[in-house]
Parts: sequence; structure tokens; C-alpha cells
Amino acid sequence: MTHTPRLPLLAGLPLAVGAGLAIPVQGRINGALGVRLDDGIAAAVVSFSTGLILIAAIALLLPKGRAGLVRIVPALRKRSFPRFYVLAGGVGAFFVFAQSTTVGLLGVALFTVATVTGQTLSGLLVDRLGIGPGGKRGITGVRIIGSVLTIISVAWAVSPRFGSAADVGLLLLPIMLPLAAGFLMSFQQAMNGTATLHYGTPIAATLVNFVAGGILLWIVWGIKVAVAGAGNPLPGEWWYYLGGPMGCIFIGLAAVLVRGLGVLVTGLGMIAGQLVGSLVLDVVIPAPGSVVALPTVLGTILTLAAILVATLPWPRGSFRR
Repeated sequence: MTHTPRLPLLAGLPLAVGAGLAIPVQGRINGALGVRLDDGIAAAVVSFSTGLILIAAIALLLPKGRAGLVRIVPALRKRSFPRFYVLAGGVGAFFVFAQSTTVGLLGVALFTVATVTGQTLSGLLVDRLGIGPGGKRGITGVRIIGSVLTIISVAWAVSPRFGSAADVGLLLLPIMLPLAAGFLMSFQQAMNGTATLHYGTPIAATLVNFVAGGILLWIVWGIKVAVAGAGNPLPGEWWYYLGGPMGCIFIGLAAVLVRGLGVLVTGLGMIAGQLVGSLVLDVVIPAPGSVVALPTVLGTILTLAAILVATLPWPRGSFRR
């Protein structure tokens, strides 16, 4: 087993925030592509396929990437980690599927709150169970407070986008899909981090993710085409195909960061980056219906403060459960 470097908190947390910045960019690109194709599942297929092409090229061109590819099969044969970890990419496929099928009904605000809630809760659980490469991390009062503050802050930041006429009863079932997708994301990060330890590089783990997720999405899209037909032809503009590369960035970085930061802190850092990135996009390149109000700015700032609460080196035993 080849060990990847363990990044300290001061270096790792900004990288987690940076990885999170790629998520709203990917969402904006894939959303626009879904509208252009009139098919959200087809947009997810394009995103995963372009990401797969890029990460495969990187894996083949770089010596470290080729070395990681060589270690994949031996690691599986030796059962260095549970073999189902190679299916972690299916979580990413499920996330974009949830995004394409529920954002139109729930809106971006409810979708974001649901995924953040699921990811934050599962981050605590995954760290407590020690599923990730960083081992077990106790559930302390401070970490719980930081997690709850994060959920409240994200809800406040996106509150200007809530629809006033939404029927909560009708939305209860659809909201379960992004909630489940967010909950599974922490497990995906933990599995990728463990696989990265044994492959020796996040390049191999990211490639396996895109292969698994891409296969799943191609199957789902094939069924959709057989039942309802294909959407519009692919666009010619190059920027529609940047969603996959954005996915390579945050999947690869998360696979490295979970060892040093743990799953919860990595997830919280990416949530902060996601909010900051969304805010910048809405200011610089506003989408139709986007809202930049005072709660959006203050909620984003409070999210950053909540992450500091959850990650600061508090004295041992403080608020421990």
C-alpha cells in the first residue's frame, strides 16, 4: 500500500473550500446543458462522459496515474478494502440524477438545504464509524453545534429563493431524493479516500468513480430513450462540456482531504465553497431568477463561522459525548 500525504488542517480546509467552489460552476453548466438538450439525464451523461475522458487521459499520461491504474486490480484481489467501494461513483450519478429530476420541482433553495442537511448528518456518522481513511472521530458537542449551525446558515443563505406558495405536503416526498443523495455523499468521500490510500493516488480513485457512475447513467439514459425518446442534439459551444472536468476537481480533492480532515470537516469546507461560489456566480454571471439579498451574504458568512466552530482545536474533552 502506498501512502498519500496527510494534509494538516490549515492547508486542507482551504483546499476543501476550493473544491466546493467547483460544485456550483458544474451545477450551472449542467443545468444550462439540461435545458439546451431538454433532457436532464442526458446532461448528466455528457458531464460524466467528459469527466471520464479527461481523467482517463490524465491517468494514462502521468507516471503517477499509470502507477495507480496498475494497483487497482491487485487491491481488489487482496480485498485491501471492501470491493463495493468501487461503486462509489454511483453516488455521484445518483446526485446528478436527483438534481435533474427534483430541482425543477423543489427549486435550487430547497434542493441545497436538503443535500446539505443529509451530507452534514452523514459526515458525523461516517467519522464516528471510522469508515474513512482518517479513522474514528468522536461526536463532540462542538462538532454537533458546528453542524447544526451549518444547516441553519445554509437555509438562511438560500431563503430569498424560497417560493412563498410552496405546498410543504406535496414537496415532502420529492425532497427525500436530494436528502438521500446528500446523505450518501459522505460515504462516497470516505470510500474514495480509502481507495486512494491503496491506489497511491486520487487519480485512480477518481477514474473508477467516473467509470462506475458513467455506466449507471448510460443505462438509465438508455432506458429513458427507449421509453420517451431522445432530446435535442448536442450543442456546439465548448463551455457546455466543462461540467465533467469540474467533477474531476472536487472528487479528486475530496478523496485526498478526507484522510487528514475527516469526512465531516471536508464536507463542511466544500459546503462553504459551494455557497461562496454560488454567491460569486450570482453577482458576476447572474442566472434568471437568481437573488442576491442580505440574508444570502450573511448566511454565507455565518456558514464560514460555523465551519470554524466545528474545526477549531478545542481542548480535549470539551463537550464530548
